Amino acid sequence: MITRRFFGVLAAVAAAFLPSRAASQTTSAPRRLQDDIPIAAQWISNALQSSGYGADFSPQSISEVERFFREHTKDGEPISGGLISQDIGPRLFALGCYCGEVLRKELGGHWLMNDHDPEGEINAALEVGSGVTCWPMQRVMRRLRNSEDDLMAWAEGIRRG
Repeated sequence: MITRRFFGVLAAVAAAFLPSRAASQTTSAPRRLQDDIPIAAQWISNALQSSGYGADFSPQSISEVERFFREHTKDGEPISGGLISQDIGPRLFALGCYCGEVLRKELGGHWLMNDHDPEGEINAALEVGSGVTCWPMQRVMRRLRNSEDDLMAWAEGIRRG
């Protein structure tokens, strides 16, 4: 299937641009999580679009991420051979970045993160313009484990403040 192969190629490309925090901190110019978030969000947007999902950063596009989860997971696990069955960590991070960036672009706000936190990718928070703080990467991880944790309802709750 061409989309699955393309998604895998994009994962490899993203791995080159999104080195682990520990590895990046040993180089002379450490990468900042602040820089990685928009790159990961754009990468997953491109990958989702190439696989037929409308991931265009519009407010309603979070429903496409929800559809992606419905189609590629079952009972809290990736479907074997599905688009999230490999490289799950980077893909969940990117999906969280995408959802967060959709909300940030729609509602304003900024990311709160600690580049020295070894789990900074998971603990990155988004404070939207209304002052509400959310944790998109953790939310996406919960969505994987529980199909009833609907991303659209979560995003609507953030929008209502």
